[in-house]
Amino acid sequence: MASFHQCLASMTRLSLRAPARPTAAPTIPMFLMPAAATPAVRYATVNMKKKVVKKKKTYKTFRSYDLTRMDQYSLCEAMRYIRAAEVGQPPNSVKYELAVKLKTNKSGPVIKNQIRLPFPVKNDSRIGVLCADDSPLVAEALELGAVVAGGETLLEDIRNNKIPFNKFVCHADMADALNKARVARILGPKGLMPNIKNKTITKDIKSTMQDMAGAEEYRERRGVVRIAIGQLGFTPHMLSENIKTLMSALKVDISNIEDSYLKALDEVVLSSTHGPGFSLNSLLQPTDGSVKPEDLVSPM
Repeated sequence: MASFHQCLASMTRLSLRAPARPTAAPTIPMFLMPAAATPAVRYATVNMKKKVVKKKKTYKTFRSYDLTRMDQYSLCEAMRYIRAAEVGQPPNSVKYELAVKLKTNKSGPVIKNQIRLPFPVKNDSRIGVLCADDSPLVAEALELGAVVAGGETLLEDIRNNKIPFNKFVCHADMADALNKARVARILGPKGLMPNIKNKTITKDIKSTMQDMAGAEEYRERRGVVRIAIGQLGFTPHMLSENIKTLMSALKVDISNIEDSYLKALDEVVLSSTHGPGFSLNSLLQPTDGSVKPEDLVSPM
């Protein structure tokens, strides 16, 4: 049985406890209450389907077109229209340009080579030769027409961006010195870095220089080989011989590529420095007979 003091203590605790406040309904209208106090309203979720974005179709090969639906011209017809478009231009400053389109994969080996045309287009070959400074090859190269020849002095000039040549040959004994000189970042973007594949690193400087004099370089870029094929003053015979030589060289380059890679000739387009391009057929004479090769021999 609880004692008197325990009963008195429990009654005291009950008297000291704070009375509970009566809960009254809020008198503030709902539209005046803050957003945090308003009850959250939940809506039923609807599963919306995401819009499917179609991927753009990609091709493994460069796009080609049906040539049977295109207008194609004989060589004389194309020369006639190009000469008309270039009226008033100096014949020696305007070049015929040939673009050979290939059926080829976007990823794969590319064609790169050089060719000596029967009728040279450019005669501004400036050859530089890298050989030992104390070698008799320096005097021999200068006698053959090199604009500059030497060893460490020539490499130092290249590092200082003193490059008076547009073609560069390296003797095989200087190949290691060339690699250690770290000039590839300077010569590479200009297409002047010698390598064994292009036969610009050789032991026979004389024959290499003779082959390079008047030689034209071509390279496949995005499935097209472009090269200056003649001057505006060339006759149809001269231009035809240059085109035949180039096409023969391209066929040899294609035959040297493995059969697992697609590579074939597709279209040949003749244009000029300022004129439009004309798709060529395999004919020399015009189809209408109104223009003959003899009519395109006289100067403009």
